[in-house]
Amino acid sequence: MAPLFKQIGKVLLLFLALTTAASAHTDAGTMSGGFLSGFTHPLFGLDHVLAMVAVGLWGAFLGRPAIWVLPVVFPLVMAFGGALGVIGVPLPGVEIGIALSALVLGLMVLLAVRPPLWVAAVLVGAFAIFHGHAHGTELPTAANPLLFSLGFVVATGMLHLVGIAFGELSRWSWGAMVVRTGGALISLAGVGFLTGWLVA
Repeated sequence: MAPLFKQIGKVLLLFLALTTAASAHTDAGTMSGGFLSGFTHPLFGLDHVLAMVAVGLWGAFLGRPAIWVLPVVFPLVMAFGGALGVIGVPLPGVEIGIALSALVLGLMVLLAVRPPLWVAAVLVGAFAIFHGHAHGTELPTAANPLLFSLGFVVATGMLHLVGIAFGELSRWSWGAMVVRTGGALISLAGVGFLTGWLVA
């Protein structure tokens, strides 16, 4: 009876070893360069987080339809910028563009600037190219570009939603001051990114 249990144990150990290897191989594609990797990537860059929140804040401050148009324009154009980065198309001043995105978008919220929708969309789209290009060039060589990009876009959309939720406070007079203060802090961070005293 004991030899039988030993044989069964060996088979189970072999089965578990093979199963673990298969699962690890699948997870490696997902965790270290797939959807989850793309999803977490923008969450660890303060410059990206602040700019994404600012887009949502400004959209909420401008009201409909900007509240949805701006957070849709940004990820779409960002994906285009990311594709440029992946294929190696050079874009000068990427880091400056990213820092300016926080500075300018923060100012838009702070100063309660209300341009026509198309102007706001063009401004947001212009900054989106810089963000997308930067992360496109940083795309890990082992990554699944499609899953990585999908995760990145989903996380960006969620950051926009955080900004929108915060921006909804502007419906009240006290909330508008809180939102504009948030814009001031984002803009100040943009100055920090530009001058180098704040690291993204």
